[in-house]
Amino acid sequence: MGVFQVGRLAGYMAAGAVVATAMQSLAWLSVQSAALRPVWMVMHMAVLAWGLTLLVMARQPVWAQQAGLAAWRRIRPLVTSTGGVFGAGALWAFMPCGLLYSALLLATLSGGPLQGALAMALFAAGSSLGLIAGPGLLARIRDAGNRLHQDWGTRVAGGLLVATAAFALWIDLAERIALWCA
Repeated sequence: MGVFQVGRLAGYMAAGAVVATAMQSLAWLSVQSAALRPVWMVMHMAVLAWGLTLLVMARQPVWAQQAGLAAWRRIRPLVTSTGGVFGAGALWAFMPCGLLYSALLLATLSGGPLQGALAMALFAAGSSLGLIAGPGLLARIRDAGNRLHQDWGTRVAGGLLVATAAFALWIDLAERIALWCA
């Protein structure tokens, strides 16, 4: 495994732990404070909307792509500095990538920082194959011009987000209904 891939793994795991911790904190706060419960449901609805965007349109929302590109413009010059290859790999979590953002959204729902880091480590391991073999495969896919296959991964990620968010919303609503019935 190259230095870039090790940096990428470290960056993804750190990002997974951070987003899972943030979501776990929000979940805890929403249990402790009735005023925050709607925020928790709105977060699940936002994840549902993001997933539907990926599923239906097979692309990221424009604002997310623009934010990722802006971050990359700032990170890109660091690649030539000392430790730049590892640093670029670690900062790869800021790349404008729909599947990466979807994996981070799933990591938020993983239950804790360790689980979020593990979820992102598995994503990094699986997606490393695509980064290594990707250029050759991409050229073949582009030559074939098969748009359906290019969108497949994004649509699957969207479907997984939709299913996860719908389940989380169902749990949220079931808890609210149980409060009324008790």
